[in-house]
Amino acid sequence: MSLLPPSYDELVPQHHPVRIVNTILDSVDLISLEQTYRGGGTSSYHPKVLLKILVYAYLRNLYSSRKIEQALNENIHFIWLSGGAKPDHNTISNFRSGKLKDKFKQIFNQVVVLLAEQGYLSLKELYVDGTKIEANANRYTFVWGKSIKTSRERIEKQLRELWNYVEKVYAEQEQLPNTPEFEAIDPEKVSATIAQINQALEGKAVEKKIKQKLGYAQKHWPGNIARYNEQQKKLGHRGSMSKTDPGATFMRMKDDPMKNGQLKPAYNLQASTNNQFIVNYTLAQTTADTTALIAHLEDFQESYLQTPQSLTADAGYGSQENYQALENKDIEAYVKYNYFHKEQRQTNGKQDKAPFHPDKLYYNKETDTCYCPMGQPMEHIGQQKRKTGNGYLQVYDLYRAKNCKGCPLRGSCHKAKGNRIIMRNHELIRLKAKAKALLLSKEGIAHRKRRCWDVEAVFGNIKQNMDFKRFMLRGLDKVETEIGLVAMAHNLKKVGIRA
Repeated sequence: MSLLPPSYDELVPQHHPVRIVNTILDSVDLISLEQTYRGGGTSSYHPKVLLKILVYAYLRNLYSSRKIEQALNENIHFIWLSGGAKPDHNTISNFRSGKLKDKFKQIFNQVVVLLAEQGYLSLKELYVDGTKIEANANRYTFVWGKSIKTSRERIEKQLRELWNYVEKVYAEQEQLPNTPEFEAIDPEKVSATIAQINQALEGKAVEKKIKQKLGYAQKHWPGNIARYNEQQKKLGHRGSMSKTDPGATFMRMKDDPMKNGQLKPAYNLQASTNNQFIVNYTLAQTTADTTALIAHLEDFQESYLQTPQSLTADAGYGSQENYQALENKDIEAYVKYNYFHKEQRQTNGKQDKAPFHPDKLYYNKETDTCYCPMGQPMEHIGQQKRKTGNGYLQVYDLYRAKNCKGCPLRGSCHKAKGNRIIMRNHELIRLKAKAKALLLSKEGIAHRKRRCWDVEAVFGNIKQNMDFKRFMLRGLDKVETEIGLVAMAHNLKKVGIRA
């Protein structure tokens, strides 16, 4: 019992995480966020107060706006942080999904720079990895790019079949109506084609089955094509998407309790860390990490107006395009490539199972000649060019052996009927050799060891300790805001631990 009630400040310990959130966010410039408020009308909750509430809620594993509203009425730390303000769940939800959209990344970057100045992390060395987080979407309502293509082709085929019927009707007449367009590109062209077929059959004896098919086509096919066009626009270059969250792509998740390889709508989170602090984050809509690195790195440069000195990543990022981009930006790339670990096992005494691989054959750069395992020269016969999913052009040189007939190594060397032809990507071989030298250096070994406990530990904390395994919001822009809140909450929690 006391005569006067204690102040809220007396009830919050000095080194409590809520004070860290309050102190750090007080030093952040929110002018861009404040400008989204028009002014006038009834008074609003200050955006800094709402931001503090959200960040601290995510730090405490509270992601539902209704649970945050409840905490503001019951939890002394939330009451102290908000200064007694009690915004309802609608206000919290609208602020998170509306006001913070496209604004939060700048706030996050300010906090990262502040932590770097205080010595918690460095922007010079990045450790990159990706993890998939399930979207807030129905798992069983989906759109597949191949399905759209098949449906279009089916409509085109049926239009041609209808026109073939018209040709049969006019078989005994000399004059045949002009042939319409059959490509199911847009609703107008499909409608025009159906109308032209109807006009050609007007006044003719038409089978009942054809009449029914034309009636169905006129009623449904233009609308179907319009729907396919809209879905294809949302899909872009992806192979699938969710109907309830078009920004989500169906991906294979590690969390597979049924053990049946079920695909789930998800986003591919790309994170750069240093000292177990998240330095940068982006969301990719592709399942592979390979195609997401360059966009992630460009986002880092745009955010901090600098490039890192080194970048460490696993074999999922080891592509020619990525190696070339890192080299162009003068970044030391400690990035593994496929078969890096297999090569190390072979170097340590195990038998090399691929001595006849094209990359293992001796190459004379001066004469542009490869030599087969028997030491015979292979002549250069041309080039082959390929484009990756991102549009990056790869050049392969072709070399052909002069005489494989009667060679004692032929059975192990190749199975082709004629002389062996190999493909070599000289630029990729050069970049892999450079990466291998870096990876096997003293610094490379240290970076590879550190990557495991730096970036992967962050994902473990987010998914297990913070229990964030599924997004609450829908749409790429809103989901980016939400993962940003998770990243900031993770960073501030680390500050509290190390304070």
